[in-house]
Amino acid sequence: MQSQTPFVSAVIQASPVFFDVKRTMEKIGTLITEASRQKPRLMLFPEVFIPGYPRGLTFGTSVGSRTTEGRDLFVRYWENSIEVPGPETIQLGTFAKEASCYLVIGITEKDKISDTLYCSLLYFDPKGKLIGKHRKIKPTAAERILWGEGDGSDIQVHETSIGKLGGLICWENYMPLARTALYQQGIEIYLAPTADCRDTWQSTLTHIACESRCYVLGSNQYFTLDHYPKDLKSSVVNPQTMSSTGGSVIISPLGKVVAGPLYNQEGILFAEIDHREIIKAKMDFDVIGHYARPDIFSLFVNTVKKDTY
Repeated sequence: MQSQTPFVSAVIQASPVFFDVKRTMEKIGTLITEASRQKPRLMLFPEVFIPGYPRGLTFGTSVGSRTTEGRDLFVRYWENSIEVPGPETIQLGTFAKEASCYLVIGITEKDKISDTLYCSLLYFDPKGKLIGKHRKIKPTAAERILWGEGDGSDIQVHETSIGKLGGLICWENYMPLARTALYQQGIEIYLAPTADCRDTWQSTLTHIACESRCYVLGSNQYFTLDHYPKDLKSSVVNPQTMSSTGGSVIISPLGKVVAGPLYNQEGILFAEIDHREIIKAKMDFDVIGHYARPDIFSLFVNTVKKDTY
C-alpha cells in the first residue's frame, strides 16, 4: 500500500424517479452537482438507483402463475433500465468528469444480446471513463424474477488514484467467500450499496469494516409509497411497510461510524478517507496478511465469464 493523501468521500441517499430513467438521470446530475460543493473524490449512489428498487411489487407472480399485467409491468421496468455501455453511461461519465471524482452507482442493466436484466454496479473514473462493472451474483428471493445472475469474472478490486476500490451489492455482502475474494485483492475502500434499511444491516457493515480493515461506505435509497407512480401504488403489497428509511453510513477501518447512519430523509454524507487509518487498523489484524493461515485455508474463484463456457 502506498501512502495516499486523505480525501473526501460522499454517499448519496435519495429516491430515484421510479420507472423513469430520463428524470432519474436528471436527478442524478442535480445530486452530483450538490455533492460537488464539498469536492469529494469519490461518490457512491445506492443499489439500482436506475430505475429504482421496486419494493413491494410482485410483477404478477406467484408459484406456478404469472399475470398479463405483471408482464406488462416487467416491460415497463425493462424499458427504463439501461444498456452498458449506452447513452446513459456516457452521461454518467460526463457527470463524473465534471465533478472530477470517481462515481460508483447501482443500476439495472439491460443485456444487449439476451435482453436479461442484471443488478449491476458501475465504476467511473474522474476522466469519465467506465472502468468497471459488477453484476450481482445472487439476486435475493423475489429479485430473481427481475434479475439474472452474474459470474466471478467481475468480482474485482480496481487500482485507482485514491486507492484500491471495490465492493458487493446488498446481500452479496453476507457471502463470506465473495468478501474474501475482494480481500485477496487488497481492497482498501469497500462499497456496499444496498436496499436493506434494517438495524441488522448496520451490524453487517460494521463487521465488514472490522474484518477487512477497510473504510466501508453503505448507500441506500430513501423513499415512501408517495414516491411511486400513481398507477402503481395500488399494486404494492403491504404498503404500510414498503418504505425504505435509508441507513446510509460511512465506517472506519476499526468499525467506528464516521458519518451517519442517515434515516427518514434524503441527504448526502461526507467523510474523510485517510489511508493511514487503514495501516493503523492492520497492526493487530490483517485478514490476508499476518492474521491469515494459507497453510490451512485457500479460496478458488472462477473468473471465467459465463458466455465463454
